[in-house]
Amino acid sequence: MSKIDLTQYQTLIFDCDGVIFNSNKIKTKAFYDVAKVYGHKPAQILRDYHIQNGGISRYKKFEYLFTNILQKPIETQEVNKLLSNFSREVKKALLICEVAQNIEELRDKTRSSKWMIVSGGDQAELREVFELRGLSGYFDGGIFGSPDDKSEILKYEKYKGNIAGNSLFIGDSMYDYQVSKSIGADFIFLTAWTDFYKWKNYFKGKNIKIFKILPELLSL
Repeated sequence: MSKIDLTQYQTLIFDCDGVIFNSNKIKTKAFYDVAKVYGHKPAQILRDYHIQNGGISRYKKFEYLFTNILQKPIETQEVNKLLSNFSREVKKALLICEVAQNIEELRDKTRSSKWMIVSGGDQAELREVFELRGLSGYFDGGIFGSPDDKSEILKYEKYKGNIAGNSLFIGDSMYDYQVSKSIGADFIFLTAWTDFYKWKNYFKGKNIKIFKILPELLSL
């Protein structure tokens, strides 16, 4: 695999779950736990849908629960209750889960680049967790999440000029790769914490860089 010069990028865009935090299993479990009030089978289907659609907003996933799995009209009050339960369970776990090592060293190596988080996680929740874990200061380009979709966030931030020059997206899902292409960003896929189990076949022949975990980028 060829090297990649990180200093060529004016903007580095990071997904959160599976990149900064080892939190994919946390969210997978949370989707099942909050949906099991409808029974084991619907909860299991939602969990599988979540795994197959990593990086997509939780709002869209709970809409899918109603419209496709339960096949009933979306009830706003009920969805909000699910979102609240999900957020409470996830936030508690995010405050103690494993964080990628050597973030400070990587930030120093790319100090001329703007850093930003673009995640499928809830934006308010992300900003609170990053602040409490002492990580907010690294991301001078902002921390963004749902209810806006990743694709919408990226296109808007590029339109505003917040994403400028050469840009690189570091993610762990098929959707991360797809949205990176939508703004012409290069892409790095991280394998260690991903729950996208078919990544080897999907990325075969595609012009991307693949690493295990974030600290490996320090060797570039």
